[in-house]
Amino acid sequence: MRKADGNRVMRKSRFLRETVYCVLAAGLVFCMAACGSGADGGAEKGVAITDTSQTEFSVMGGMSALSKGYDSNEVLNRLQQETGIHIDWTCMSDSLREQVNISIAGGELPDAFLAVGFNNYDISRYGDDGTFMDLTPYLTEEYMPNLSRILEENPDIRSAITMDDGYIYGLPAGERMGTAGIGAEEDYSIYSIPQFSMINKAWLDELGLEVPETLEELHTALKAFKDNDMSAKYYGNAAGSTIPMSTGFDEWCWGQNIFYAGFGFTNWPNDVCNDLVLREDGTVEFICVSEAYREAISYFHEWFAEGLMDLEMFSQSDTQLISKCSQGYVGVTTWWYIEEVMGDYAQDYVFLPVLDGPDGTHNVTVRTGGGINSGNLCITKACKSPANLLKFFDRWYEPEIVMQLQYGPIGIYFTEQDENGVWMSITDEESRQKYGKSPGELKGEQEVYGPKLILSDYYNTAFKMEDRAVQRLTDLYDFWMPYVDSTVTYPVDCVYTGRELDTIDWYRTNFESTVKEYEGLWLKNGGPTDEEWENYIHVLTKKCGMEKLLEVYQAAYNRYAGMESGE
Repeated sequence: MRKADGNRVMRKSRFLRETVYCVLAAGLVFCMAACGSGADGGAEKGVAITDTSQTEFSVMGGMSALSKGYDSNEVLNRLQQETGIHIDWTCMSDSLREQVNISIAGGELPDAFLAVGFNNYDISRYGDDGTFMDLTPYLTEEYMPNLSRILEENPDIRSAITMDDGYIYGLPAGERMGTAGIGAEEDYSIYSIPQFSMINKAWLDELGLEVPETLEELHTALKAFKDNDMSAKYYGNAAGSTIPMSTGFDEWCWGQNIFYAGFGFTNWPNDVCNDLVLREDGTVEFICVSEAYREAISYFHEWFAEGLMDLEMFSQSDTQLISKCSQGYVGVTTWWYIEEVMGDYAQDYVFLPVLDGPDGTHNVTVRTGGGINSGNLCITKACKSPANLLKFFDRWYEPEIVMQLQYGPIGIYFTEQDENGVWMSITDEESRQKYGKSPGELKGEQEVYGPKLILSDYYNTAFKMEDRAVQRLTDLYDFWMPYVDSTVTYPVDCVYTGRELDTIDWYRTNFESTVKEYEGLWLKNGGPTDEEWENYIHVLTKKCGMEKLLEVYQAAYNRYAGMESGE
């Protein structure tokens, strides 16, 4: 994208965003004047409302398109009976945000909004003007024992839902699938290392080569694959059909980035957040301007020039990649599962270790995933007795309750327990026989959106995760994590101020497209020369706001780290 085009898109995006905010703000003026239906037209921040007379509440929010409605949901109805409250649900799968905006602007507020998709800017704005209540005083053993225990044991979750003014206006939601769920001692997110690299060992054996342990050895293997046309020789495909290595370009689980580990990093340089590196001293940097990045791009250009890397890597889709791999054309690629990408040829492939670079370096940059959403339940100033409503939602943070809200009730989705009391989900055969639909469709009918936290250990103590996830986490823990030098990583749950979000919106797209354009150019054509590198740094600094972006990410991290440590 040209800089002018990028800036035009960003200006338009910002204009539309600010226009929407102005419209909402105008509506909120009316709302604040006409909608004072709360106890005092709004609660004082930091102070819990003691009124407990209200037992019937209205909740507006989202739900699955397959859902039969929350009024008939078995789990929700049981929780209402047990907590002594009744909820009037106004939930929908379409036009949700439009209806929410009308509700806020028109002053007809429900007692709470559920799973609307508010971002941190929305939450901070509506919290600041009193539309959303501060929930901080209720996150205690007295009001919400389940959630308060989780926040005490996971201070990073509290940091993720605390806005820049120090208050909390929404309950958290998120799924943390990690190695603790398979009984591992250390808990690493399933997203820690997105790319697993693999190689055709049958071809190596045929050529008398060992599984590579260095980039130099991989280069030798790829050249042998090409020179001997192994796809044609071993599988009988058309002459010249061999593709030594094929991946996407900077793609999440199927890019070339795992091979950059030989230069000390595996970041995704065309994505701002995935290019950030958090150092041990707490400082934030971009990898895409480091000497290690420059060396890596120059090194892999030689592979591209020799025809060892797929010429179509910059444009192909994941479907096209899988098609090539499943026909036996490709010697090396990246994906989460060998079986999924290689199809009938899967038995011929093994994982590659993380390969040493020219100076012996082999470090994988750990990434984070499965961030915490901070606005899945926001209580409005219309609510008279928030303590009663929160008593109901605190039950959502019990492991056996959240598993049923996520998948379906015991007796429908969960049919039996193993010898350790861990619930097993319904099989595909059983689901189709009993209900005439797949487990996925059954889940869609039963799932409830909203403030749910699924922590890694739940999969080990409450309900079993799917078999493919078990396989991936086992591979991650046993095979890949030993190659990680440092598990320090920039948290995806940092909270940004409105001004910081404006800065990100203004520069991010242009920054990312510029980095990607230069990276692709240098991989294909060679470089960068000293002059080209100097110009690249100049463009990122002067025209793409690199220093301003770093200031934003550093400030947000400093606040996050301070809250997590209790400072």
